[in-house]
Amino acid sequence: MSAPIIVFDLDGTLVDTAPDLLDSLNHCLETVDMEPVKHEDVNRIVGFGSRVMIERAFALRKRHLDGGQLDALQTAFLDHYTANVPGHSRPFPGAVETIERFHAAGYTAAVCTNKLEGMSLSLLEALGIVGHFSAICGGDTFPMRKPDPGHLLRTIAMAGADPQRAVMVGDSRTDIDTAKAAGIPVIAVDFGYTDQHVSAFEPSRVISRFDELTVEMVEGLIAATAS
Repeated sequence: MSAPIIVFDLDGTLVDTAPDLLDSLNHCLETVDMEPVKHEDVNRIVGFGSRVMIERAFALRKRHLDGGQLDALQTAFLDHYTANVPGHSRPFPGAVETIERFHAAGYTAAVCTNKLEGMSLSLLEALGIVGHFSAICGGDTFPMRKPDPGHLLRTIAMAGADPQRAVMVGDSRTDIDTAKAAGIPVIAVDFGYTDQHVSAFEPSRVISRFDELTVEMVEGLIAATAS
């Protein structure tokens, strides 16, 4: 029998990357003389990758953006972000200990993120935790990405785990919708990057700290889904 698995989103769930995402976004906006985005606007623009971040920043400032300009700005964003990894990004308190607790209980762990795969690997390597995961799948790993359930299901398959014994942990509607579409229970953290409280999207559970994410909770959710 394949191992049970706990699958994490990355930005806003496992790792607090907001300071560095904002720095790279404002770096590329500066090249077109646009006013920088403030920290309080982060939750309105993150969660769908760098292109959507840039598009939402332009929408926030009511500025026109064409395709060629978007390509150039995304390149500037990615170059800046990659050159500064890990920057100020750090795992959220208790995140690493939680993964280790699940490993001790016989679970495998994976990352399913819309961040590009190479950037995700670089970040997790720089933080020294890349070895905690059996699969790290980004927005460009497969032909689809969240909220397409195929992204999550293929991540689980790549990790060699059982989708019938899986749970997703995320911070946004995208994560919640993805897990629901895949028929997998989803636990939402309420400290991530979303402009509405995650309870509005009806996840299976909501937690405010990683020490609330217990093996007993996950096993109960998996059992309830299977029944």
